[in-house]
Amino acid sequence: MNSSFFSSLKYCVKKLNKNKVIAYPTESIFGLGCNPDSKIAVKKLLFLKKRNLNKGLILISGNYDQLKPYILEKKIKKQKNILLKNKFFITYLVPAKLNVPFWLTGNSKYIAIRITKNKFAKNLCLFYKKPIVSTSANLSGEKPCLNREEIRNIFGKNFPILNGFLGNKKQPSKIINLLTGDILRE
Repeated sequence: MNSSFFSSLKYCVKKLNKNKVIAYPTESIFGLGCNPDSKIAVKKLLFLKKRNLNKGLILISGNYDQLKPYILEKKIKKQKNILLKNKFFITYLVPAKLNVPFWLTGNSKYIAIRITKNKFAKNLCLFYKKPIVSTSANLSGEKPCLNREEIRNIFGKNFPILNGFLGNKKQPSKIINLLTGDILRE
């Protein structure tokens, strides 16, 4: 990681703290992210994507501890090790705490979470000191962005983008219900 990454990291965290939307590399595609606790920030993200609020959103984090404020941990005691030891590119649907805002869960009592394996996104969450919303960088229903040029073409030349590289995955993460094992997205 070089000085270009660190200057973009500081810039992106500054934008997140001001409830702005940013783009960043993930394991497979570029994502759009924002402060998950800000209804204003999430509304901006959904407006940019032209996406429905009822679907719920994924949170990515740098580690498990960042997810604790959102997870109903007593419901996943037996499965917690799966989250902690997850070496794969999997998003898990877990019971959400009652105070988790509807803009994160949609019409569900669950929240989608992933401890990111992308070192750039991981450092973003660790530096920000909390998880971020993670959704594909695209207009809803369109092809996800795979580079900074595509992001700028869709969202504008001054859109904040974390410098870094995509991982080697070719598809979005698999989504699995942690309690039932049901696969919601292959």
